[in-house]
Amino acid sequence: MDQFLKDTSLSAISAGFIAVVVGFASAMAIVFQAAQAAGANTLQIESWVWALGLGMGISTLALSLWYKRPLIIAWSTPGAALLATSLTTTNLAQTTGTFLFVGALIFIVGITGIFSRIGRSIPLPIASAMLAGVLVQFGLGLFTAIEQQASLVLLLISSFLLLKRVVPRYAVPLVLVIGTIFCIWNGTFQSQALSLNLASPEFVMPEFSLSSMLGIGIPLFIVTMTSQNLPGVAILKSCGYTQQRISPLITTTGITTLIFAPFGGFTYNLAAITAAICASKESHPDPDKRYIAGVSVGVFNIIAGLFGTAVVGLFAAFPQALVASIAGLALLSTISSSFHNAFEKPQYREAAMLTFLLTASGISFFGIASAFWGIVLGLLTVMISAKN
Repeated sequence: MDQFLKDTSLSAISAGFIAVVVGFASAMAIVFQAAQAAGANTLQIESWVWALGLGMGISTLALSLWYKRPLIIAWSTPGAALLATSLTTTNLAQTTGTFLFVGALIFIVGITGIFSRIGRSIPLPIASAMLAGVLVQFGLGLFTAIEQQASLVLLLISSFLLLKRVVPRYAVPLVLVIGTIFCIWNGTFQSQALSLNLASPEFVMPEFSLSSMLGIGIPLFIVTMTSQNLPGVAILKSCGYTQQRISPLITTTGITTLIFAPFGGFTYNLAAITAAICASKESHPDPDKRYIAGVSVGVFNIIAGLFGTAVVGLFAAFPQALVASIAGLALLSTISSSFHNAFEKPQYREAAMLTFLLTASGISFFGIASAFWGIVLGLLTVMISAKN
């Protein structure tokens, strides 16, 4: 406990809070759409929030404390988008059975070490290029948000540049405070969205439909592994945690899915965007003390799950321009280091550039996101270059 208190810092705690804000505010609407498509009623939708918050929070808290690293578990946002458009012919019980099926697949992949072997085979420049392609949209979002609220975004950018010189470790959380005060002052903070409602779990007895497991479960599994877990591994590599064993992390996400699926926890995986916030230098200059950000994420996610729609209402109160700006500013250093790692070695530059461009394009083939195809193209380029 003494060591934990020594390692605790305001910058790491605030990095965890910002990660949770960004995660919920940017993707909760998609989760609502997925729950509605599954046929969930209001109480069951609140149960989804409860399950997702507690599942992410408990697993993140446990892994971060055990390994002393910022190991962030999140829901699958691409998976939620897939569910929102695919759940048209199944009922909620069959959908729950499909979630359990996906959880079992993830557990098998984790416990057998298959995914770890795949992760180790990806060179750091290729993983970093894919990460840069994923994150660059958030960097661009910092400036496209100017179209929504120019005065707010310009204030945040100028405040960040000034605070970065004065108190670099606390620049992002202080910018969030400044932005919140500004939004309250100009009336764009939607306080009417706030409430104090607690969520309660709603158990759904699963049914297993072969067509649902094959038609929805397999694509959900593939999207989660390629669009979420691969970038999650890239985050760990790019931030210096190259010795982290991946199999226990994947296994944990499978177990978490199996436990919380009957309550609406559709899929859990390694985080990418929120992990980048917690594993960056802004969280703490010392990589060995950034695990506090993971602990912070775990605690805030548990609170978010317990308070359910109350917390969702809080995040909905922030204007989208504020969320986009904070995300972009929080990820600046990670985007920069990703580019550096991707293009530092001349022999990988062509492969890294192709990986970056394809990933950043956002196109998908066969329902699989561009991050996966970026990795494939990069590895093929490396193989062809090696032969020549």
